[in-house]
Amino acid sequence: MPGMIKAIILDWAGTSVDYGSFAPVGAFLKAFALVGITPTMEEIRAPMGLPKRTHIKKMLECERLSMLWNKVYGSAHTQQDVDVIYNFFEPALFESLSSHAEPLPGVLEAVGIIREMGIVIGSTTGYTKAMMDIIAPLAKQNGYSPDSMVCPDETDGFGRPYPYMLWRNLEKLGILSIDEVVKIGDTTVDMQEGKNAGCLCVGVLKGSSMLGLRETELGEKSKFETGCLFEAAKNAYKEAGADYVIEDIAELPNLLTALDK
Repeated sequence: MPGMIKAIILDWAGTSVDYGSFAPVGAFLKAFALVGITPTMEEIRAPMGLPKRTHIKKMLECERLSMLWNKVYGSAHTQQDVDVIYNFFEPALFESLSSHAEPLPGVLEAVGIIREMGIVIGSTTGYTKAMMDIIAPLAKQNGYSPDSMVCPDETDGFGRPYPYMLWRNLEKLGILSIDEVVKIGDTTVDMQEGKNAGCLCVGVLKGSSMLGLRETELGEKSKFETGCLFEAAKNAYKEAGADYVIEDIAELPNLLTALDK
């Protein structure tokens, strides 16, 4: 008898590819440096998952960066300032995308099992279609290719936390009901996207932007340090609406099997 789950919607950077979601981090650092501002890792990571222009706007709205901008430029930032930073950010990101398309450990195996379960794979992202035109073919060469993909510029710029990219995936995949869908991601806005769409949401810990660590860096942490990091990320996911949090993407097939029962 077929299960109730017909589709999963996976995020890209930090969930499917690019362990720790580092491609955009470096680009944000470069872009802000060109306007004389140095953000912290926390300030860069906080809006992760949003469309990139919106991400920059959110960064400039945070208290410390807002005060710093006023100090450097003598006035509050404007939309034109956001556009200037984005115009620095985009080419910096394009330079790094091709080296950040490797699937996370366990992704290929998990996707293979999930497909054997008769479940199709959709995807949403904070990247534009032009960015995904670089990442998707490289990820495919590395063995990962979802059945559908929707970017913010394909939904009139309404990316996460709006539900429209997720819903567009359902249209492409021919899914009848949102109750047949599970959203999986590595940021709070992934969870908000899923909740706003009306489906179950799963946060992933290892490889996530929430942790913001490379695989080697996570491996160097003590058991206590890792536990604290996992607990903080889990709480953030839950506050954003996550129904489940898994340590590793490899756990996803078993979770979906349990949900079907």
